[in-house]
Amino acid sequence: MSRQSRVVRALAGGITLVCGMLPAQSRKIGDLAAGKLLVTERQAPDPLFAESVILLIHYSADGVVGLMLNQPAGVPLSRLRELDGARNRSDPAYVGGPVEIAQVSALVRAPSAPPNAIHVTADLYAVQTKRGLETALKASKGSTDLRVYLGYCGWIIPQLQNEVTRGSWYIFDHGDRFAFDSAPRTLWKRLIDRTEGELVWTPLPARQPVKPVSWNR
Repeated sequence: MSRQSRVVRALAGGITLVCGMLPAQSRKIGDLAAGKLLVTERQAPDPLFAESVILLIHYSADGVVGLMLNQPAGVPLSRLRELDGARNRSDPAYVGGPVEIAQVSALVRAPSAPPNAIHVTADLYAVQTKRGLETALKASKGSTDLRVYLGYCGWIIPQLQNEVTRGSWYIFDHGDRFAFDSAPRTLWKRLIDRTEGELVWTPLPARQPVKPVSWNR
């Protein structure tokens, strides 16, 4: 293999590696769906959503519901005394959003749906009923398969689409990968930094064909 061929293959391999590290992102309203992640821009117009990462758990004509993934509430689950299974849990509840802050929801990773669960994507479910929460708590092994949220984020579809059109949100695929992130407080920064990696995806301008050199004299 020539030296030039080795360089070309090495560059191609490097580009593949970098692209593979970046989850798909967009600002197209057609990419909105349950299971997608919303990451607010650096200069969020609404302070309620500053530096927020929101997983969409429901997206249909009757409305859009999401849960913030990166705002620990500073309250351990053991404080939710009305829920069986929460008493011995020291992991924190999270602020799910500014709407109905007293409402309790949970994200659950499970091989099958808990009672009254909403299927979000892959093996990820959302539960919002007492029965569903208690069943999930009893089956849970810890914060890697269950997280509890106080409140939620809500929109009607035209409202959220308008915000995306104005550039307020980045949309990421594979929201389930981040639902149980081990460092949620830094999640927004890590994801917003990845948006700057879009340059990696920008194709190089096409070059004009070069006339081959003839070595036959």
